[in-house]
Amino acid sequence: MLTEIDFIALARKETNARKKMRYLALAHFKEGQSRTAIADALKISRTSINKWVSLFLNHGLEGLNDARRTGRPSGLTLQSKKALSDYIEAYSELNKGGRLQGVDIQNYIAEHFSIEYEISNIYRLLRELNFSWITSRSKHPKQSQEAQDVFKKLPDGNDP
Repeated sequence: MLTEIDFIALARKETNARKKMRYLALAHFKEGQSRTAIADALKISRTSINKWVSLFLNHGLEGLNDARRTGRPSGLTLQSKKALSDYIEAYSELNKGGRLQGVDIQNYIAEHFSIEYEISNIYRLLRELNFSWITSRSKHPKQSQEAQDVFKKLPDGNDP
C-alpha cells in the first residue's frame, strides 16, 4: 500500500498545511529514511513523525485527516443559552436608548449563571447564538419622528 501512493503529488495538491506536512513525511518514509532523519529534515518532532506513520499504516490515508477539535465545553447549558438569548432579544427591543455591550453581557452571565467569561469568549458566544456585535444606532428616549419629518421639510440655507 505504501509503495503505490505518490505522496509528493498528494502534497502538491493539498491546501491544508498540516496534511501537506504529513504527506511529505510519508514521502521521506517511503524513500527509506529513518524517522529521526525525517524529523530533522522537516523540523518536526520525531514523536509526530512516529504518530503519522503509525496512523497511515493502521488507517491508510484517512488516518492522516485532522481529528475534530472540540475545545473546552461551554459553561452555559442549553437552557442558560436560551435565557441569555431571550434577555438580549428583550433588551434590544427596549426603546430607552443605549445598547448592550460585551461587558454588559459578561456581567449578566456572571450575575445570573455564576460563570466568568473572558470578553473575547462573549463575542464567540454571541456568534454561536446568531447575534452580531455590530448594532444599529441607538435611539434617544425623547426622539420624535414627527420633529424629524418637520426638520427635513425646512428649506436649506442654500436654497433659492
